Amino acid sequence: MRVAVISDIHGNALALDAVLADIARHGVDTVLGLGDNVSGPVDPAGTAQRLMALGGLSVRGNHDRWTVDLSLRGSGAIDAFARAQLNPSQLDWLADLPATAAHSDAVFLCHGTPADDETPWLDTFYAGRTTTVPGEAQVAALAGGLDYPVLLCGHTHIPRSLRLLDGRLIVNPGSVGMQLVHGSPDARYAIIERRPSGWHTNLLAVPYDHAEAARLAAANGFPQWAQSLTNGWVGPESLS
Repeated sequence: MRVAVISDIHGNALALDAVLADIARHGVDTVLGLGDNVSGPVDPAGTAQRLMALGGLSVRGNHDRWTVDLSLRGSGAIDAFARAQLNPSQLDWLADLPATAAHSDAVFLCHGTPADDETPWLDTFYAGRTTTVPGEAQVAALAGGLDYPVLLCGHTHIPRSLRLLDGRLIVNPGSVGMQLVHGSPDARYAIIERRPSGWHTNLLAVPYDHAEAARLAAANGFPQWAQSLTNGWVGPESLS
């Protein structure tokens, strides 16, 4: 089994196109999505269109919830912008995404943690530009009761592959569409593969026309996104 994993596209259809083209080169069995699909200033509707056509299993992220229901705590201008771009069928697709899912008997999908799409799992969330990896016991506690050899999460935009002491693999593929504290604007995703020796992870970075993405963000009224889109050096403070 070889599976591509995408997350945190944030409406960046240009980055998604580059990632999907790269995925096609690898001959995967399916593409799994971890949410935060459309909330971004580049092309929310185009992103939804591509993902709906792709038809892979996907879960929702916190921004997907906020886009569907703008009255929720946490919903902001970027979610309102994305919602305004989507047609009714795209909104229905977004609203129907589950909080968690499983692919076969091997892979569990969530956005943040299994219990909460706003809580980071493999990294503490940003303090300025700083993140740290929690201890194994803290990470393992959040995986309690999940009898899958592979657990997938997103949310932090930081690519990470960890193994618990019991052998379970936890993978965050990073963000397709919006890079923070990487020092590179390249789109990120992962391929996981079950081999005779066990599950392998390949964390990938794909170049795309990030300058055009930044131009579209500014043209759509979100010039503050340009720094993260064009260089990937800054932290989340660049988005506000």
